[in-house]
Amino acid sequence: MTTSEIQHRADFSKVRYANCWEDADVLLAAANPEDKHCLSIGSAGDNSFSLLAAGAKSVHVVEMNPAQVACIKLRRAAYLCLDHAEFLALLGETTLPTVQRRALFQRCLPQLDAASIAYWNHHQNAIDKGFTRDGKFESYFTLFRNRVLPLVHKQRRIHDLLEPKSRADRARFYHSTWNTWRWKTLFRVFFSRFAMGRLGRDPAFFKYVEGSVADRILARTRHALIELDPATNSYLRWILTGHYGSSLPHALRQENFTTIRNNIDRLHIVEAPLESALPTLPRLDVCNLSDIFEYMSPENTERLLAAIISNSNPNARLIYWNMLAPRSRPESLASQLVPLEQLASSLFLQDKAFFYSRLIIEEVQS
Repeated sequence: MTTSEIQHRADFSKVRYANCWEDADVLLAAANPEDKHCLSIGSAGDNSFSLLAAGAKSVHVVEMNPAQVACIKLRRAAYLCLDHAEFLALLGETTLPTVQRRALFQRCLPQLDAASIAYWNHHQNAIDKGFTRDGKFESYFTLFRNRVLPLVHKQRRIHDLLEPKSRADRARFYHSTWNTWRWKTLFRVFFSRFAMGRLGRDPAFFKYVEGSVADRILARTRHALIELDPATNSYLRWILTGHYGSSLPHALRQENFTTIRNNIDRLHIVEAPLESALPTLPRLDVCNLSDIFEYMSPENTERLLAAIISNSNPNARLIYWNMLAPRSRPESLASQLVPLEQLASSLFLQDKAFFYSRLIIEEVQS
């Protein structure tokens, strides 16, 4: 089996992301996936299910981390076995006694394979608290929310931030109340390369990152608090409160629940690195690539992009994010892959997952 570059440098035995941290609304606007064959990097699965909700003909979810695969399969089982309120309760979005959450998990067992059952039986503590709280990235934000944020802002001020406001009032609140010296100082410490590498992601994920990590994320946070509306930002609300509340991401919204359940047979989970999975997939129309190139050298990025192009139909769209390492189509592929810069720039301004630095949308040429 062909391996991915990052497999040789990072530990993939744990859940790194218990939720998807790319904005599904932006993804769907970029992809227009109705009646199309889609590739989707797995992560926790949310955005792959969103593609189903938007009418994809097929969604091949490619994920090389067995722990992440267990997350995706439990989500799949929950869509099939639970109603919407129960689904949110199992995820941890609503308060529930441990015994009741375990009972919901038990109801999902008929739709789980032996490997997933064994994984979750070994991680019952994750089920007890809601398994979308169990990722390393989520634990990092929980640490920020419980230990760092209280040193900067009281609960009343956080509540005020999340209240609906006009753009002018958001700017006034940010500059006069939120953006204190203490906020900037502690933010730069907690979201530094060192802290993020050890507590939130993996030191290996920063191999190709240049410059200040914290300063870039701080600038994007300012955009999220002023230019976007914090009151409706699901990702910001989760970071600050630990719950999405009424601002659910696309795959968790009630209006999409039944459609996802009805289309679930179009979802195919492929447990492998993308490099080895590609030859087994149908010719693709949409590729949700998350931020996988963040962890690759420019040379390996070029090789993988070429392989994706070879397995894609004309006009197929590749959608991916840069967080800290700049990656996009190399000049060697200019005749085969065209950047849709205007669309990407427009959608990026709406991106509620504010910590990314750039959205890339590229189209395969015939």
